[in-house]
Amino acid sequence: MTGVCPDHQIRAMIESGAIRAETAVLDEQVQPASLDLRLGRVAYRIRASFLAGQGRSVADRLAEFEMHRIDLTEGAVLEKGCVYLVPLEESLDMPADMSAVANAKSSTGRLDLLTRTITDGGTEFDRIAPGYSGPLYAEICPRSFSVLVRPGMRLNQIRFRRGQAVLSDAELRALHGETPLVDGEAVIEQGLGFSVDLRPEGSDLVGYRAKPHTGVIDLDRIGAYDPADFWEEIRTDDGHIILDPGAFYILVSREAVHIPPDYAAEMAPYLAMVGEFRVHYAGFFDPGFGSAAAGGAGARGVLEVRCHEAPFVLEHGQVVGRLVYEKMADQPARLYGAGIASNYQGQGLKLSKHFRAG
Repeated sequence: MTGVCPDHQIRAMIESGAIRAETAVLDEQVQPASLDLRLGRVAYRIRASFLAGQGRSVADRLAEFEMHRIDLTEGAVLEKGCVYLVPLEESLDMPADMSAVANAKSSTGRLDLLTRTITDGGTEFDRIAPGYSGPLYAEICPRSFSVLVRPGMRLNQIRFRRGQAVLSDAELRALHGETPLVDGEAVIEQGLGFSVDLRPEGSDLVGYRAKPHTGVIDLDRIGAYDPADFWEEIRTDDGHIILDPGAFYILVSREAVHIPPDYAAEMAPYLAMVGEFRVHYAGFFDPGFGSAAAGGAGARGVLEVRCHEAPFVLEHGQVVGRLVYEKMADQPARLYGAGIASNYQGQGLKLSKHFRAG
C-alpha cells in the first residue's frame, strides 16, 4: 500500500529480515512512523565527509579517509569540528518497491550535532534507494558542542515508504479545511509554510545561541545540564534579531502545528533566496504530533538555525521553512504523545532534553 510505513509494518519488516541488527531491535526504537538507529561499537575519525558513490562501498572509501579508530565501548568523546563515521547496528534488505529516508532525531538537531546516514552505492545523504540491501553508517560532525557517545545511542532515525505519498498543495488545502493543520491562516506553497516567533506572549525571550567554548555533553544524561553553561539567551522587544555568521540558534515557530493520525510530515528548508541562513536538521514529525487525537493542542516547531555568509536580520513572522505532509500507508498503532515517551509533545521554545527546564 502506498504511503509511509507505520509502526506495525516496521515490526513486520524486522520479523521478515528486511530490517536486520547485530543485537535484537528494541521495542522503544520503533516510533509511530520511523525506526531509531543505534550506534555500533567503533567510530572512525575521518579527514572529510564523503559519499560512497555509485558502485562503491563505504568500507572501500573509508580506507581513503580514515585517520584513526575510536573504541566506543566504554564511551568516547566526539570532538567539536571533527568528522566521524560510525557503522550502525541496523542494516537493510528492503523490497524493490520500498525506499527510505533518514534524519537526525530532534534532540540530536537541537545540539547542532550534524548526523547523516550514508549507504553503499549512495549518491545522496539520508536517501536510501529502493530495494537497498546492505549496511548503514552515520556520519557525525559535532558543530557546537563536543559529545560523549556510547554504543546503542540513537542519534538518527529512518522512515520507510512505498510509492509517492506527498500531498500536493491542493490536497494540503483540502486537508487543512477538514482538520486545521495550524491555528489561523495556512500558508501553503510546496508544503505548509511556517514562520518564526520573535514576539512571544508575555516574554522577551525568543531563543538561544550556542556558546563557542563549553564542556562536553554526555548524551545519556537527561535534564542534567544548566542551560547557562552552554547557551546565551536571545531577547528582543522589537520583533527582530540579527543572526551572526557561523552561529547556531534555537528559535521557535509562530504557528502551532497539528499532524493528523493518518499523516506524517517532514521539515524542509525554505527558498534560499529569503536570506543567508538555513533552518536545518529538524526532520520528522510523527502522526499525532500536536494533534488532539493524541492529547495535543498544537505544538510549535523548534527551529535550528545557522546563518551563513553575512549577518542577517530575521523579522517576526518571516517564513523560514515548510512542512511537507505525506499520507501514511496505515494509521500507526501508537500515536506520538499517546502512550509512548514523547519529549516534545505540546512544546514551545525548548532546548534538547539534556538541559534542565528553566
